[in-house]
Formats: sequence, C-alpha cells, structure tokens
Amino acid sequence: MEIPLVRHCLTTRHLNHHTLLPKTRLPGLKFREPINSRCHSTSSRSVVDAFDPTIPLSRAQTPPSSWYTDPSFLDLEFDRVFFRGWQTVGFTAQVENPNQFFTGRLGALQFVVCRDADGILHAFHNVCRHHGSVLASDCGLKTCFVCPYHGWTYGLNGQLLKATHITGIQDFNEKDYGLVPLKVATWGPFILISMDKDLLHHQDKSIDIVGNQWLGDCSEMLSMNKIDTNLKHICRREYTIKCNWKVFCDNYLDGGYHVPYAHRDLASGLTMDSYSTTIFEKVSIQRCESAVIENGDDFDRLGAKAFYAFVYPNFMINRYGHWMDTNLVVPLGPQNCQVIIDYFLDPYIKVDANFITRSLEESEKIQMEDIGLCEGVQKGLESPLYSTGRYSPSLEKAMHHFHCLLHDKLIGI
Repeated sequence: MEIPLVRHCLTTRHLNHHTLLPKTRLPGLKFREPINSRCHSTSSRSVVDAFDPTIPLSRAQTPPSSWYTDPSFLDLEFDRVFFRGWQTVGFTAQVENPNQFFTGRLGALQFVVCRDADGILHAFHNVCRHHGSVLASDCGLKTCFVCPYHGWTYGLNGQLLKATHITGIQDFNEKDYGLVPLKVATWGPFILISMDKDLLHHQDKSIDIVGNQWLGDCSEMLSMNKIDTNLKHICRREYTIKCNWKVFCDNYLDGGYHVPYAHRDLASGLTMDSYSTTIFEKVSIQRCESAVIENGDDFDRLGAKAFYAFVYPNFMINRYGHWMDTNLVVPLGPQNCQVIIDYFLDPYIKVDANFITRSLEESEKIQMEDIGLCEGVQKGLESPLYSTGRYSPSLEKAMHHFHCLLHDKLIGI
C-alpha cells in the first residue's frame, strides 16, 4: 500500500504568515550529499530537452509522453522540483495545540510536523537516528516520540531524550543525535516544508518572504481573495488515481477546455464565455462567472464567480461561493498519484447539513469525472504510437506555463 503524503488531524486555528527554519547544523551530524546534487543520465537530459519552452504557444508541442511514463524522469522531478523550494504538506489547524503532530511522505522523504510544549512549530526528518526506523506514524497528540524499534526517545523539539542500552559506547554525545530538522513555514492556513539547502532564512518579518518564495508576485492577490485562516474545515477526501501527477495538473490547467464535454452539469452553472486565465510568476489563476445568482440564504454552491489558483508545482486553491477547496497532488509513481482534497466554508455563513451534503455530492461527481479523464489520458500516453500533442493557444496558456516552469527547474541537471 502506498503511503500518502500527509496524515491530518484537523481542528481550527488563526495564524499569521510565519517562518521557522533550523538555525544550526547539529554538531555530530554528517549529512549525505543532497539528493538533488546527484548526476543524472544523458538520457534524462534528452527527455527534458524534448520540450522547447522558447517556441511560441501557437506553434509549441506538448511535452513528450516520456515525461509522464519514465521512472527516471520522476526521480529527476523529485530531485529538481519537489526537494527544492517550499512544498505544501498540511494546514495550521492540524497542529493548533502543543504536542499535536502529523506525519507524511514526499517521495522518499519521511517527515513529521509538530508543535512542541512551548507552542513552537517544527518539522523533522521522521527517522530515528539509531538504525533508521521510521519514528512516528499517522497523527495525534504526543509529549515525545518513541522509536518502535529500540525505544530511542525524542522531544517534540527534536532533542534526543533517551538512547537505550548504550553502555560502553564511545564518542557519543546525545546532543549530537537529535532529529534532523527541516525548514518549516506557514502562509495563511497552509504549512510548508523544505529540504532546500539554498533556501534563505530572512529575519525581517515585515517582508512576506515565504509568500514571495512560494507564490512569487501573486501572494497579495491570494490574500485578497479570502484565502486565510478564518475558513472552517468541513472534511477531507482522498483519491488514488492511475495517472502521472502532471496529468491531473494538466487537466486542471486547460482553461475550462474539457468542462462543456466532460462536466455538463457543471458547465450549465457557469458562463463559459467569461472564462479567463491570468499567468503570474509561479501561479496561474483561472476565473469564471456563474450562471446562477445568489439570493439571500438560497444560493448555489458555485456562488457568483469561481476562482481557481494553481500554485506550482502541485497545489490548487479553489474559491467559489462560500466554499474553498484545495487539491494537493502527490506523486506515488510514474503512473500513479494521490489527490488530497480539503473542503472549507466561510465561518460566518449559516448553512444546514443538507446544503453541505448536496454541495459535496456535486463535487464528488466532478472528481469522479476528472478521474476517468485522467486515467484515460494516462493509458493513451503509454500507447507506443503517441508522442506529443498541441496546445489550444486561446485556452491552455496555464498548462503551457506549468510545463515551462518544470522545464526551467529540470534543465539545470
């Protein structure tokens, strides 16, 4: 069974943008060379180069099918994309109180996010320093982490509290064997982690450093669209899909191209002629007006307009009516991914259970339609006679932008 990226225990919390980074390297800790410093094969470079981002959209071809099927290409993506920069892993509500924690995986990286007894947020490599056992599992409340293998015990600040049966050991200082820290930050309701050694820590909290690093020039716009910690979490749904993670992203980024054909019920509630796409540095935003007008307490799930933000490389924020949902796309393998969807509502809205149930049923129908599309595309990409395709210049600008961002990160090999 594949291990999902994050295990969530959710409540509610109000936090500001904040960054917490490990300040020093542990004295006795010897790091292996970062994964992203490995040499990659010439064949991987040739696969990356098969896509040319300099060709205008009207003449550009989509990336080759090997981007979506080659295991070595996924390894390269982890090295160059997911293990650099900030990656979304959860929500501040999951660690609202001291001693709360959740665990997850990003590729081979096992991590744990926790809040210690002093209320300080931490992220660590979730691996015991003794013999490498995964330390914590799932989520919940703990005052310490006890390794299930040999009982080594760590505080939620990462300090080694107890190493069992080490009588006679030499050249050993418990202070040097705490958990390996990861950079951790929050932006609005989102928790981010990073293992990027080149990601700088800035002391000037008057500057939205995390927002700039993660969202580029789009940080303020997302804040203005009520993407904040005031939202109330309603539920989570997880899907394991038989497609490459980028297939799901591409489907999201086609400018509504597939909506009239694959989501007829959804299309009937939207004014498709109003669909627009705006490209920013690290974010693309799609907007569409609703064909349904809100009327007091009797309103449609979509509200007056829909706002769909794609945050490179794998996170989606959808704001419509009184709802926000987020999609986190987690690679599980070249032909598999997990999509984690969290649903939120405006805190001030008074709705009954029937409205929530009806809205979630409508959303579930759309998710299942998208899953069928994505799995069909993956099968086609694996067919030996398919190589590359073309873009719709008027609709698929965001998809092309996504592919160009990926190319820019991957080309540095």
